[in-house]
Amino acid sequence: MKWTVLWGLDPRAGKSEVRYALAMTLCSGALGLGRIGGGFGGWVLTATFAAVAAMATPAERVLRVAADPDNLPFSNAQGEGFENELAELLARELRARLDYVWRTPRQGGLCAALRSGEADVVIGIPLGGGALATTRPYYASTYVFVYRRDAMSVSSFDDPVLRVLRVGVQMTGRDLGDALPVHALIARGVLENIRGYACWDEASGAMASSEIIRAVASREIDVAVAWGPVASYHGARQSVPLELVPVSPERDGPNLPFVFRIGVGVRKADGSLRREIDQVLLRCQREIASILEKAGVPCVPAEVPALSFLSPHAPL
Repeated sequence: MKWTVLWGLDPRAGKSEVRYALAMTLCSGALGLGRIGGGFGGWVLTATFAAVAAMATPAERVLRVAADPDNLPFSNAQGEGFENELAELLARELRARLDYVWRTPRQGGLCAALRSGEADVVIGIPLGGGALATTRPYYASTYVFVYRRDAMSVSSFDDPVLRVLRVGVQMTGRDLGDALPVHALIARGVLENIRGYACWDEASGAMASSEIIRAVASREIDVAVAWGPVASYHGARQSVPLELVPVSPERDGPNLPFVFRIGVGVRKADGSLRREIDQVLLRCQREIASILEKAGVPCVPAEVPALSFLSPHAPL
């Protein structure tokens, strides 16, 4: 939209000349001077007011996604993770521009960016994620036992062989007690042979979730209990073939699950956004399943209860 000022217009100018001058100024995209024809010597000054133009143009929608810049298979700064693909899908379906807010565990985690208002969503939150609201689940996965194919086999926490094996567990916090499998193992008298592997490096803040899988491949430990998507991604990149077997039982007592439903996290006050994303997840189920399959994510049926105080991930 333009505001046009006829300045010094010769009063002898006819209606057709005025209309012509107005048309020319409306077509002009810059501040300038235009001669009114016919030798009348009048001038037209045109000005484009950006604020007025903005009022006539809908503002671009932006979806701000909190993500880790170096945490494959989930996300990285190069957009190679399956959660990067899911973020792109959400932005496309919401007709929004995708902006990332990069955070590492040492920087306070992803949910801190959401709570502070810097981000709108976090991809990959266990349902019932405490202070956050979560969408419908778009997949469910499980903890798995990981061991070399040329070694023994394990499929249950009740297997007696775990008492004599070197068992690695993936710690989601700084203490061994933060690792969910530890509680199941201790309940069965397995303690002295447990080794903990941190999900991230304390010094650099970089993710280190591959270390526990490498430890199995190198025979540093005999078996690992790790979150399925992590084990699948890093297991496929080892020099020796590894076996991945879902842990049993899926729930060890009323408060110790090993299967988790995963959704998108939003602020509890953002009910409208949560409902929009729910519709996208429902509408794009086949495309999402294809993304997960391509990434090698071990999916299980999603009919498992949600718990708010446990997470299979590093601190979010």
